[in-house]
Amino acid sequence: MSFRAQPTPIARPNRCQLFGPGSRPALFEKMAASAADVINLDLEDSVAPSDKDSARANIIAAIGAVNWGTKTLSVRINGLDTPYWYRDVVDLLEQSSDRLDQIMIPKVGCAADVYAVDALVTAIERAKGRTKPITFEVIIESAAGIAHVEEIAASSPRLVAMSLGAADFAASMGMQTTGIGGTQENYYMLQGGAKHWPDPWHWAQAAIVAACRTHGVLPVDGPFGDFSDDEGFLAQARRCATLGMVGKWAIHPKQIALANSVFTPSEAAVAEAREILAAMAEAKARGEGATVYKGRLVDIASIKQAEVIVKQSEMLAAS
Repeated sequence: MSFRAQPTPIARPNRCQLFGPGSRPALFEKMAASAADVINLDLEDSVAPSDKDSARANIIAAIGAVNWGTKTLSVRINGLDTPYWYRDVVDLLEQSSDRLDQIMIPKVGCAADVYAVDALVTAIERAKGRTKPITFEVIIESAAGIAHVEEIAASSPRLVAMSLGAADFAASMGMQTTGIGGTQENYYMLQGGAKHWPDPWHWAQAAIVAACRTHGVLPVDGPFGDFSDDEGFLAQARRCATLGMVGKWAIHPKQIALANSVFTPSEAAVAEAREILAAMAEAKARGEGATVYKGRLVDIASIKQAEVIVKQSEMLAAS
């Protein structure tokens, strides 16, 4: 372990982030009543240019009027390459209640993008006397974003989460696909004449996880476009959970339960983690640094792995 320890990410449930367009306020109450941990009210891709102003007004009204419970309430603003984003930030912070928790910044390509939003947010908070600091989540969805992912992860103390936006990322990379996440038909290898489909998103997800874990940021997987394919969603969610991501987006309400099922530690996994901790405690009492649990070696590193599962379970239970 480095002399400089990795910072600990914010402790909050983040298994599922449910998205809904700001232009459809009829959905807001349903979103608030859902089992998603994070609500992302959208001003960006799901809102037509002609509806930007009305969608922003809808969201500002709903922030204070809707009972969001204990959910993290986030608003995805428009990209910094548009004429909409500054008004999104100004109106949200000058006109909405303190119930707003987070701003999601799309298409971040470098740390300076986050700095720009941070400077504006900070100025408005000070001018308006807002006492609850706004946090940030950024979306990596370009070649520049993934190339600068570590500097982005270290860009602001407001930054608490980072997601992969597969569709725009694929377009920026020039990938020959129109799919949003999941297996890609032409991304395969042959062995003995049989096709095997690897994961084209794996390397980007792994880079995001490494950058996030280095700087105390929650790594999150983005959308899975085919909401009729439950097994495909589960497969991708399980892969990114194994890599170290803490949750996944839902672009349809049916995906909420799927995400929660993957990112909630099972009773069996928690029980095994507690048994490993107990076995290592006994080994430590005997002056040993390792022991055998169910036929396999466990050591000090195993304690850290088990503690991740137990702490996640305890946090979800407390929430």
